[in-house]
Amino acid sequence: MATSVPGSGSADYPSYMAAQLATRYTEATQTLLTDKTKAAASAGTGITKLSSAMSTFSSSLLALSGKKSVLANAATLSGDIGTASAGPAAVAGTYSFYVEQLATAGQIAYGGISDTSAAGAGSLNVVLADGTNFNVNLVNADKNLDGNLTAQEVATAINTAADNDSSVTASTMTVNGATTLVLTSNATGVDKAATIDATNVGGALQAMLQDPATQTQLVTAQDAVVWVGAPGGDPQNRIQQASNTFAVVNDVKMTFTKAQTGGVPATLTVAPDNAGTKANVQAFVDAYNQLNKVLDELTYVGDLANNKPAGPMANDAGLKALRARMQDMMRKSVDGASLPVYGITAQRDGTLAVNAERLARSIAANPEGLDKIFGTGDIGNGSTLLGGLDKQMKNWTNSVDGFIGERRTANERLQDRLVDRQAALDNLFDNSYKRYLQQFTALQQVQNQMAQNTGLFEALFSNSKDT
Repeated sequence: MATSVPGSGSADYPSYMAAQLATRYTEATQTLLTDKTKAAASAGTGITKLSSAMSTFSSSLLALSGKKSVLANAATLSGDIGTASAGPAAVAGTYSFYVEQLATAGQIAYGGISDTSAAGAGSLNVVLADGTNFNVNLVNADKNLDGNLTAQEVATAINTAADNDSSVTASTMTVNGATTLVLTSNATGVDKAATIDATNVGGALQAMLQDPATQTQLVTAQDAVVWVGAPGGDPQNRIQQASNTFAVVNDVKMTFTKAQTGGVPATLTVAPDNAGTKANVQAFVDAYNQLNKVLDELTYVGDLANNKPAGPMANDAGLKALRARMQDMMRKSVDGASLPVYGITAQRDGTLAVNAERLARSIAANPEGLDKIFGTGDIGNGSTLLGGLDKQMKNWTNSVDGFIGERRTANERLQDRLVDRQAALDNLFDNSYKRYLQQFTALQQVQNQMAQNTGLFEALFSNSKDT
C-alpha cells in the first residue's frame, strides 16, 4: 500500500519532507555502509567457522598420528576366554596360551558389627598383603553426632581415609538381621588382599573386628596364571601376575575373562586388519573433505546470474594459497609411493575418495609405503603428509601469530570503524533532518501567512465592489 503524503498545509508536512530529504541526502552513503557492515559481520562468522574447521581437522591429524601407523592389525582369541587387541607394531602369527586361573580381588566380611560408643573409638589400620597399609581415624567417624558408631560410619571412614587412594572399598550388608562390614580390594592379585588391624580400636568394636569366628573370606585374592602353550610344561612358560591383562606378545594385549579346563590351549591369531586400515584412511579422507567443504563455502566466488552471493572470504589470497599447498601435498610421492597409488585420489570437486580394492592391493604389495606417505607417529616432521598438513593448520590457528588471529583482529577493527562511521552518519542525518524541518516549518508558516493575506485581500476587494 502506497504511503500517504500529507498536504502542504498539514501539521505533519514539515517533518515528512524533512525526513524524505535527509534520507535522500544520506541514502547512498547509508547503503554503502550497510553493505560493508553486513560483509564485515559475514567475514567474522566465516573466520569463526574457519577456525573451528581447522581445529577439528588438526584434531583428526593428531588422532591418526597417535595410532603410530595407518596400518591396523587385529588380534583374536579362540573360544570365549577373553579379548585381544593388536597395535601397529604387532607381528602377524599364531600363539598358544592356556589360562589356568584368573586373577581375583580379595573380599573379606566382618560379621556381627553392632553399634558401639563413639567415645574412645581410636583408629584402625587397613593392611594389604604386600605390606602397605593406611590408617583410619575413627574419632570423627560419628557423622550424625548421636554418640554411636555404626558399621556404615566405619565403612565411610575407611572409604574417605586420606591414604586409602582407592585401594579398598568398604561397604555393609545385613544378613539375618546382623550387620556385616565388607572390605573389598579394588585391585586383583594376591598382594592386594586387604584385612583390618584393630589393635588400636577402642571399646567393644575392637573385639568384634578381631573375632575370627565372625570373619569370612568371601573371595580369596589370587594371581592370574597363564601358560605359553600347554599347561604343566617348562616352568619358564608359566606366567603369574596380579592382572588379567597380559602383554606377552609384542604390541598385543590379551585380557582373559575365563579360566580353562581340559588342558587344551587357546589360540591367539594376529593378522593385518584391512578393514581397520581402510577405516583409518577413510577417517583422514573424511576429515580432509570436511575442511575442503568449509573452504569451498568461504571462498565461493559467487554467481550473479543465479543471484548467489560470494563467500565471506572469496577474495582471501591466503586461503587460496593454502588450498594450493594442500593439493600439492596430496600428490606428493615418497620412494615411489603416493596416495593415488594406494587408491586415494582427488575428485573434480576437490574432495578425496578411496578405492578400497586398490588400497588393499597396494598394501599387500608395499605395506610400509602407506606409513611413509602419512608419516604416522611423527606429526612434528613437516616433510610428511600429516606433519605438513599439521604445520599448515598451526600457521593459521596459532593463538600468538596465526593467520586466523590476524584476520579476526583486522575484521574487528574494521567493524569498530564501521560503527563509528554509522554513528557519524546518524548524526549527519539528525542534523540534516533538523535543518530541513526548520526550513519547511518556516516555509509552511510563510505559506499560511500568504494564504491569510490573500483571504484579506479577497474580502477587501469583494466589499469594494459591493459599494
